[in-house]
Amino acid sequence: MPADYETLAKTIAALTEGETDEVALMATVTCEVHHSDSRFDWTGFYRAVAPELLKIGPYQGGHGCLQIPFSRGVCGAAARTGEVQLVPDVEAFPGHIACASSTRSELVLPVWNGQGNLIGVFDIDSDQPDAFTQEDAEQLAGILAQVFGRL
Repeated sequence: MPADYETLAKTIAALTEGETDEVALMATVTCEVHHSDSRFDWTGFYRAVAPELLKIGPYQGGHGCLQIPFSRGVCGAAARTGEVQLVPDVEAFPGHIACASSTRSELVLPVWNGQGNLIGVFDIDSDQPDAFTQEDAEQLAGILAQVFGRL
């Protein structure tokens, strides 16, 4: 069953109200989003920790890659371009990094703080092909802006 984004946004807003710690916010968003939709097989953040480098942040699901350069993979592309990556078939994505062999499709959103700085990317993997829609991307981008835009 697809995520109920209206309820999800309200729940996350209530849980994160007044919180300013980036990792605490990432952990809470990850947990709520991961459990909101059966399509979401792996959900988590990769944090921008150095120029051109992402490192694993809070996540739910099997283990993730520990670090990803901006030059590689779907997460790297989102960080490098600042654009949402909606990938229906990861096998067809040039330079895809297979952190989990079960991943078939992926949605990665850049995450910005209130100053407009990239703080990381939010990555959702699915073991189903073509699992994500433009609506998923737009709804999740709105939730991320609501939570991290106040930092």
